[in-house]
Amino acid sequence: MNIRIITALLALTSAVAQAQTVDVKDAWVRTAVPGQSGTGAFMSLTAKDGAKIVGASSPLAGVVEVHEMKMEGDVMRMRAVPALDLPAGKTVQLKPGGYHVMLMELKQALPKGSTVPLTLTLRDAKGQESRLELVLPVAATPPGAAMPAHGAGHKH
Repeated sequence: MNIRIITALLALTSAVAQAQTVDVKDAWVRTAVPGQSGTGAFMSLTAKDGAKIVGASSPLAGVVEVHEMKMEGDVMRMRAVPALDLPAGKTVQLKPGGYHVMLMELKQALPKGSTVPLTLTLRDAKGQESRLELVLPVAATPPGAAMPAHGAGHKH
């Protein structure tokens, strides 16, 4: 390969990497039985340069929103949030009982072992919007929750 081709490939690779500044880990969607109208999607998100989730969609749901669950007095309340901040370099957990992506008006059952396509719309600090295309596994519990930890010792 000549040096110009290698340089062009490297430039292309770095452009793709820059476009994708949000790292997604441990993503999953809770199972939904036939007739169930909604379920939640959960994941850990780390935005390298800071961003906001400003929208979400899935072909399997009529409505997809970011929701927050929190205690108000002794009542657990859930509400849609118009945008969710992803501070630069900080991991934001979307988890049961906290922030999560709510899939409503489900168009089909979501059995364990199936997958859900999910698109998150992100806005960076400059106001530039991008789409993060994900395919999440469907599970009854968080991936790895029922599995014993591998390796010696735990990280705290």
